[in-house]
Amino acid sequence: MNMKILQGNFVRLEPLSHAHTDGLTEASAGNELLFKWTPVPQGKAAVTDYINTALKMKRSGTSEPFAIIGSDGLVKGSTRFWNMEYWAWPEGHPRHGNKSPDVCEIGHTWLTHTAIRTGINTEAKLLLLTHAFETWNALRVCLHTDVRNERSRAAIERIGGKLEGILRAQKMSADFKPRDSARYSIIVEEWPEVKENLISMLKSRN
Repeated sequence: MNMKILQGNFVRLEPLSHAHTDGLTEASAGNELLFKWTPVPQGKAAVTDYINTALKMKRSGTSEPFAIIGSDGLVKGSTRFWNMEYWAWPEGHPRHGNKSPDVCEIGHTWLTHTAIRTGINTEAKLLLLTHAFETWNALRVCLHTDVRNERSRAAIERIGGKLEGILRAQKMSADFKPRDSARYSIIVEEWPEVKENLISMLKSRN
């Protein structure tokens, strides 16, 4: 799948490549306390490994990683589609032969400290969700976060994500403990209202 650049007013999402190594290294440096809940690479070697892993997942067809670029042209962080699923629709069904994911997840999102509360994350979510629901015609988009990450949970709920439940000891957390994850989703029937809400949130920043 050839992923295009997703362009907004505050931000553009560029398909992740090794051209973003230096920018991501600078964006993550000195922000260790900010990344309490999310594993973020520190240093050029770790960033290189991070990109290699992301691109390997992309080649497998399960992920589409991005670098988050601000309006000043600087790298602000990273995000991605992942856990992309392609359902086996029967022959004769309108979705049979669909080459886009039927469901996916938005995650692996982190931002440098100067991008917090700037509208960048809100617009990035708008760009990603618009692509998922209007280009891929996805049926469902999931978002997970550490159950302890109150700021992230509030942000997901603010844009319209519905809490489905808590997955206990779902994965290793950024502090190397079993992580309970809050699982949220947005389904296609909810997308028009969620989109309107995101656009309204962005307008309030102008």
